Amino acid sequence: MISTRVFPLASLLLSAAIFGFFYAWVCSTMWGLDAAGPAVAIEAMQAMNASVRNAVFFPAFFLTPAVLAVTAALLMRTGRRGAAIWFALAAGVYATGGFGVTVLVNVPMNQALAQVVVPDATEAAGEIWRSYSERWQLWNQVRAMASGLAVLLTGIGLLRIS
Repeated sequence: MISTRVFPLASLLLSAAIFGFFYAWVCSTMWGLDAAGPAVAIEAMQAMNASVRNAVFFPAFFLTPAVLAVTAALLMRTGRRGAAIWFALAAGVYATGGFGVTVLVNVPMNQALAQVVVPDATEAAGEIWRSYSERWQLWNQVRAMASGLAVLLTGIGLLRIS
C-alpha cells in the first residue's frame, strides 16, 4: 500500500525539519543574538518571532504530530504493530516536548517580548534580554531534544517496517 510508504517518509521528513529548526536556534541563532548588543538582540528576536508564522514553517511545526499519528494508525491497521508503536511514541514525544513546550512556554515568552519597547539605556535592554534569553534557551533545548528524539523514534519505526 502506497500510504504505508509515503506516510513513514513524510513523518521522517517533517520530524527532521522541525528538529533542524529548533537545533539551529540552539547552536547558532541564540548565541549570535547573545553576542550582539541587547537592543539589537531584542529587535531581531521580535522580527524573527513575527516572521516565523508562515507557510514554510507550518507543515513542520503543526503537521508533524498529525502525520506521525496517521502513520502509526496506518501501520497498525496493516498489521505492522512493531513499527506503529515507534511512530506513535514519536508523535507523543514531539506533541508534548516540541509542540506543547512551544505553545505553553516559548510562544507566551515571544508574545511578551513583542510588547517590549526597546529601552535606550543599554543596561535596561541588557536586563530584558538576559532574562528572556536564558529562560527561552532552556526551553528551546527541551524542545530540540524532544524533536531530536522524535526523529530517532521515527527512524527506528522505519527500520521496523517490513
